Amino acid sequence: MSKIIKEIERCGWCLKTPLYIRYHDKEWGVPVKNDRKQFEFLVLESAQAGLSWLTILNKREGYKKAFADFDVEKVARFSKKKIETLLTFEGIVRNRLKVESTVSNARHFIEIQEEYGSFAKYIWGFVDGKPMNNKRKSLKDIPPTSDISDKLSKDMKQRGFKFLGSTVIYAHMQATGFSKWYRVPSPSNFFFRSPNGTGYPLQATSSSNLRLESVPTSHRGPVYLRCEGGCPHGQKPQMLHKRPHIPVHLPHY
Repeated sequence: MSKIIKEIERCGWCLKTPLYIRYHDKEWGVPVKNDRKQFEFLVLESAQAGLSWLTILNKREGYKKAFADFDVEKVARFSKKKIETLLTFEGIVRNRLKVESTVSNARHFIEIQEEYGSFAKYIWGFVDGKPMNNKRKSLKDIPPTSDISDKLSKDMKQRGFKFLGSTVIYAHMQATGFSKWYRVPSPSNFFFRSPNGTGYPLQATSSSNLRLESVPTSHRGPVYLRCEGGCPHGQKPQMLHKRPHIPVHLPHY
């Protein structure tokens, strides 16, 4: 019988593209104690405001080129002429306020480095230098902000930072490892394997829905799926439509 084979445990939000999956697997939630990397994430997070994170990830190389490989001292010296040039560069979000704030934020970033010895020391001081335990059972349990992100955002605003409200800072904290963060289980951690050994990936449409991402048109007949070792709670194997992108409800695993 066809099987569902479990892959790396991933959060449902990262499954849209290979780029998103690589980011989730290699970077997201890894503690960042390096100032250059902290600055990179702040640049990207502040650019995201009002947009999707995937939009910014797709422009990441553009931001790297535009902002001197995230060298904070070089960015802090950007002139008005340089800013005008950046506003013609298609590799970034060409929002004047965001570009200008990236330059001014770089200057405030350096001020914190001078005061604390490093930006990492400053920002990690809000969690006593070590990740918090913030595991969640589902995406619905994840708040948009926290008491700590409120305090950090308020302090940074008082220091002159812009486009770094509590929601953005909370996302930054998640990305840079301030939490022993959740890996929300998702049925999308599975893929369908046909009897002849061909593997078809499954994509989440929500935390409890799957769809076949790319079933060849040559495939004929229904597609059955079952858990490796059997389904939980005595669930019977369920049938998926033979065509791609047809959602099917499955229980949480």
